[in-house]
Amino acid sequence: MPTESRCRYSVGDGDSDSDSGGAGHWTPRPLCPTTHPAAAPATSPPDPPHTNPGDPMSDETAYVPPTVWTWNKNNGGQFANINRPVAGPTKDAALPVGKHPLQLYSMATPNGVKATVMLEELLEAGHSGAEYDAWLIKINEGDQFTSGYVEANPNSKIPVMVDHTTTPPTRVFESGSILLYLAEKFGAFLPKTPAERTEALNWLFWQMGSAPYLGGGFGHFYAYAPIKIEYAIDRFAMETKRQLDVLNRNLADREYMAGSEYSIADIAIWPWYGALVKGIAYSAGEFLSVHEYTHVIRWTDQIAARPAVKRGRMINKVWGEDGSQVAERHSASDLEGKTP
Repeated sequence: MPTESRCRYSVGDGDSDSDSGGAGHWTPRPLCPTTHPAAAPATSPPDPPHTNPGDPMSDETAYVPPTVWTWNKNNGGQFANINRPVAGPTKDAALPVGKHPLQLYSMATPNGVKATVMLEELLEAGHSGAEYDAWLIKINEGDQFTSGYVEANPNSKIPVMVDHTTTPPTRVFESGSILLYLAEKFGAFLPKTPAERTEALNWLFWQMGSAPYLGGGFGHFYAYAPIKIEYAIDRFAMETKRQLDVLNRNLADREYMAGSEYSIADIAIWPWYGALVKGIAYSAGEFLSVHEYTHVIRWTDQIAARPAVKRGRMINKVWGEDGSQVAERHSASDLEGKTP
């Protein structure tokens, strides 16, 4: 019996860019035999090509990797125009530098929001040395591949921050590194005692290691991939729900991720998993039954109510309602009259 039809399926309305939740709730299902050899006897003959009339996938056979991979620039993915298998700049352009000590180059993705929320929290707490300029990096247009950006971050990802209070200026890339750098520089949002500090760092690094399974795994295959692959969506939906359960169990006994104190662990986790349990990220709330994670929802709402978080989530944002967008931030006045 052909198995290809059990490996690819439609989610929501079938649009690769957005999903309406029409797929309903996710439930565990057996592994796809074509991608998991243990699911079928080793002596089983290969499945014949899948040729059901009327099936949009009927003319395709199972993918067989070539001996040597080659780059297909037109692979159909939403980000095919900026993804490439090499590093380095594609054009010469210096990064702009504003008047403040800290220069942030970012966009209001979950990773970008971590940095802007942290900077706004520092200012809210009275750390005037945390004044900053936030420059918009349009990753969908390849701004992260300019020579100036690559010099600041050779990995060409957002966000990146440059601290001009040091000589020479200090570059800080990777969102978790930015959070830790700022926490140590200003002595804020990181517990002082060894045990509590370590617990906060445990959760900070948990987020850094876990989010790729949510974004690059589940989010990509559920919302952005040009075709819906059942095995991939099932695999990463299962892992995403496991991660949500990890968070939910931890927050059942704690106000914040590392205990009673709000920290960079919360700032790191909230933009990703808060948006997920509110049904915002990937329009996947119903599909993942996010209502089950009541402790995560409580924590999410509590953090979302913080004034600095409300401001931080709008900075470097260029989509949604006009009143919630602050493309660039160079002073507190840039946020006047704005609401998330």
